[in-house]
Amino acid sequence: MTFAKRIFLFLALNFVVVLTISTVLSLLNIRPYFQAYGLDYSSLMAFCLIWGMGGALISLALSRKIAKWMMGVKVISPNTMNPEERMLLNLIGRLARSANLPSAPEVGVYSSNEANAFATGPSRKRSLVAVSTGLLARMKGQELEGVLAHEISHIASGDMVTMTLLQGVVNAFVMFLARVLAYAISGMGRSRDNSSNNSYMSYRIFVYLFEVVFMILGSLVIAAYSRFREFRADAGGARLAGKTSMISALQVLRNFQDIQNPEESPAMAAFKISHTGRKGLLRLFASHPPLEERIERLKSYSQ
Repeated sequence: MTFAKRIFLFLALNFVVVLTISTVLSLLNIRPYFQAYGLDYSSLMAFCLIWGMGGALISLALSRKIAKWMMGVKVISPNTMNPEERMLLNLIGRLARSANLPSAPEVGVYSSNEANAFATGPSRKRSLVAVSTGLLARMKGQELEGVLAHEISHIASGDMVTMTLLQGVVNAFVMFLARVLAYAISGMGRSRDNSSNNSYMSYRIFVYLFEVVFMILGSLVIAAYSRFREFRADAGGARLAGKTSMISALQVLRNFQDIQNPEESPAMAAFKISHTGRKGLLRLFASHPPLEERIERLKSYSQ
């Protein structure tokens, strides 16, 4: 996807989010949280919860479409006669039945030299599994089955929904705490006139500052859960495809992990089976554990 199309998609999505949330606030008659006597904490909490959860839930609802647009995913028709596409559909269909999914996910392929795959979607019924052309060129047999089993395990565990709810809760807490602390420190709470220019300007500066700090702290929580779900999906993939297949898949991915798409969106990277690990303290912000650690964890896993 070109840079211009990425910018357009980003702006369009944000416009939909702002319009939808503003409409919800209006319908629910959420009042401004600044009152003559101070902060209206009930209105502030409702405001932050709707904005924090709203954006996350809208992104989840549109996740399949966003993934297709951003990654250029070509969805495979169920009636395809192409042998490789037919093999992918049959394999994912079998794994989906083994995982007791209500229906098989959509299956797609995107053009990229990296060896990778991802799953997304708003529910276990409406999901998508996409694999890169680089993965298909480098993996066959049990390694490919291990990768697909990992992605099916993400869907079966409802990881996309859980990550969205966690992100929404973090967003809401960040907004709420930042505004409460900014109100207390800025002097607005001690002023008779909450609209004082100096007090309000100070309040806005502290809001931005606290939001940055709390979002960084919240990112640690989200990244920690993301790493946990990768370990869990590896274990789930081992149950579906076999421990040997899952280990073989991760070993092949390790051989090609340095091949990354330079135009990759950070938001999409978190959904993929493989992502280059970070070193030092930055590991705390990594969405994926190192592949070596995942392989060692699987070797000690008993099915």
